[in-house]
Amino acid sequence: MMKVMGAVREPGGSRGVRGGPLRDLTDPTTYRAAAYVLLTLPVGLLVATLLTVVIAGGLLTLPLLIGAPALLGAVWLVRTLGDLQRGLAGVLGVRFARPAPVAYAGVLAWLGAQLSSPVTYRTLLFHVVQLPLGVLCWLVLAALLSLALLGLAAPGWALGSAVPVVWNEWTVQPGPVAVAGLMLAGLGVLIVAAGVLNLMGRLWTRLTAALLTLDAGDEAARREVVALRRAAGRVALGDDLNATLADLTTQACAASTAAQVTLHAPDGTLRASSVSDPWAGDTEPPSSTPDAALPQPGEANVLPLPDGGLLAVLPVSLPASAGTLEGGTLRARYRPGVRPGADELAFLLSIADHAGTALHAAQLIERAGARAGEQERARLARELHDSVAQALYGITLGAKTARATLERDPARTLQSLDYTIRLAEGGVSEMKALLFSLRPDALEEGGLIAALTQHAHALEARHGLQVHAELRREPDLAPDVQAAAYRVAQEALHNVVKHARAAQVWVSLVQDGPHVTLTVRDDGRGFDPQAQGRGTLGQRSMRERAAGAGGHLHVQSAPGEGTAVTLTLPAAAPLPVPVAAAGAEGA
Repeated sequence: MMKVMGAVREPGGSRGVRGGPLRDLTDPTTYRAAAYVLLTLPVGLLVATLLTVVIAGGLLTLPLLIGAPALLGAVWLVRTLGDLQRGLAGVLGVRFARPAPVAYAGVLAWLGAQLSSPVTYRTLLFHVVQLPLGVLCWLVLAALLSLALLGLAAPGWALGSAVPVVWNEWTVQPGPVAVAGLMLAGLGVLIVAAGVLNLMGRLWTRLTAALLTLDAGDEAARREVVALRRAAGRVALGDDLNATLADLTTQACAASTAAQVTLHAPDGTLRASSVSDPWAGDTEPPSSTPDAALPQPGEANVLPLPDGGLLAVLPVSLPASAGTLEGGTLRARYRPGVRPGADELAFLLSIADHAGTALHAAQLIERAGARAGEQERARLARELHDSVAQALYGITLGAKTARATLERDPARTLQSLDYTIRLAEGGVSEMKALLFSLRPDALEEGGLIAALTQHAHALEARHGLQVHAELRREPDLAPDVQAAAYRVAQEALHNVVKHARAAQVWVSLVQDGPHVTLTVRDDGRGFDPQAQGRGTLGQRSMRERAAGAGGHLHVQSAPGEGTAVTLTLPAAAPLPVPVAAAGAEGA
């Protein structure tokens, strides 16, 4: 739905008001219009002569069988001269989007396409009206410029003439006051002529845009489909909101006839633009559009601008779950003579909807991040309470006991100090494990061996398990595979603590050629792997991580015989040694 509104100008805010009555004399648009009007008469005469000669000659010689090629040439001439007229319209600042070239399929196919295309008849109509309209413009301008020149040249022909002006019975001898009045009148006529020229420029601009516009057809639809597909992919990726919005404006500008596309927040501030300098050449940014021009959801307001162009304002709507439906506006600016059609406005509305989806997705990601932060803080508080806080409390009790028995029972004091030292060492290991898990880059910096070692120390300190770790050399694993191995080991050790009731745990990490094997084994009560509902969620999580890393997980257990979790992963390929380095080593 296209909703066209009148020009929106604040009092004293348009460039025409600020320029005053002399604005048309200083506006470059006036002189471009003058150049175009001067060219219309000779070009129109040339076009009319050529078409008349070719068409009349073709009709008169049609019985002689040479008229058919002449008429065929007339059809070609209409389109060729139309291209000339489109190039000439560039003097007015009008640019036409050209469709993709069509493969030549023969004379008859080309002739059928030309005769069935409305562009041919609109171009022919422009050729017909150009000459008489150009003559009319020349006559009006010649009359106005003659009067203006006569008034401005009054000092030369009035004061310098010795012959008085006689009118019936009156004899008038022009004086300085009369000459000054004639000059002011000439200046006024010149200002009127400039205004008329500007009006003629707008008339020719609208006429060329209406009759010479090429139908992009399937090519425009293809560009819009490609732009929407890329926009949907970029929104689904959702990696960077600013980059996504900038890409949406770029796609909207590339697939439409707009000269510039921008996205604005509800308060009018700029969010993204299809050009690096969105206000280049403007004295007022388009973000100053008043609230009365803001469109309703699903509509587009097309506003005329002071420079003769158009501004399409479209709403960026958010889903109802976002808490607010206002996501700002998408604004497409058009050059003078270019007017968006209903299909293009519908395409821009789709781009605006994609921008709303991107904004909503960014809100959801922000909320999820805040929620994850709250959950992580709660988990950290529980971990500190269950481990470090309890260790510090035990250290305090042990130190007090040692102080109380220091003089009367040295043996008991020694036991209390040993207990306190074990608690302190366990607390240090637990704190290291917590700090290790809080740092996202700790696994990459310290490696998998260091991570598993810290985790083993934490298990011994917190749960009293005896952990036998066979962790020797750092295996060759890609970073994502390394992270998957650490998470599987964490889950397996967590299951030991939670379900196995074990006293001892064996953890080994061995690389054998192209394979890395991680084993977590305990001497707990075990379980039946075929039974339903026994560790299903934990095993599923470990199997998914193993499969995602390109590995394989095997769980072996039996009631009363403990459990063994074996993870087999592919080792990363070794980095190639540079040839120069290898030669240096051999030397």
